Amino acid sequence: MAWRLEVHHSTTYRYTGQVQESYNEARLTPVTGHRQTVLSSSLEVTPRVTPYRYADAFGTTVHSFDLHQPHDHLTVMGHSVTETSAPMPILNQLGWKDLRSDRAKERYFEFLTLTRLVDLDESMRAVCEQASALDDPTEAAIAVFGLVRKELTYVPGATAVSTTASDAFNAGNGVCQDFVHVSLALLRSMGIPARYVSGYVHNRPDALLGESVRGESHAWVDVWTGDWWGYDPTGDVAVGERHVVIATGRDYKDVTPIKGVYAGAALDKLEVSVELIRRA
Repeated sequence: MAWRLEVHHSTTYRYTGQVQESYNEARLTPVTGHRQTVLSSSLEVTPRVTPYRYADAFGTTVHSFDLHQPHDHLTVMGHSVTETSAPMPILNQLGWKDLRSDRAKERYFEFLTLTRLVDLDESMRAVCEQASALDDPTEAAIAVFGLVRKELTYVPGATAVSTTASDAFNAGNGVCQDFVHVSLALLRSMGIPARYVSGYVHNRPDALLGESVRGESHAWVDVWTGDWWGYDPTGDVAVGERHVVIATGRDYKDVTPIKGVYAGAALDKLEVSVELIRRA
């Protein structure tokens, strides 16, 4: 069943005084893909500036913009309407031999490599031994998500964007970012290509048309076992019509919604709001 989701994402930085200049990147715009079609999108920046739009190395739409006039606040608003589809069937499932071939390793090198955030320790290796022994890589990946759900408890505010997979795993709690980083570490250690996906999820499966729902940025995992397929380890659901993809990458650092540097007064307050509306 297809959905049509309207999203409004607003971020405001308020400073203690004047900022003289800033250099920024925003990843707030969905991209048309195999399970979603972007019907409209726009980005607004206050103070007014015209962003430069391009696609990064992972195909994510990026808006880059600089401000060179004094300002005491910065607001970035992303608007979009996207048509999404139900979970896709997992096709072209490969065996371990094909998945671990030199061709697959070379093609998906970036999604098989650990990073500073997607790290691994011995305690994590131990829990995935049973999954790695399964005959089918797709079944092994699904088993990994079950292990992550068993080992981690969702606790808002328990971690920061700098928290590593091993830190979250050993603490036993975290947010969606941590569920994804731990999943990526386990999957990649088994030789299964996996990437970080950021976006939005509508949290009401029975939402009424036109109903406004308060949301936030979300994250899940794309796995490659012959084709890419998505799973949301935090919600324990296959990625489907309630999910809108914004960005993909190796870890959170590749998909940060807004990042930049500036010269001037200190940050006083950060305000973020996300509104989702089901239109069809």
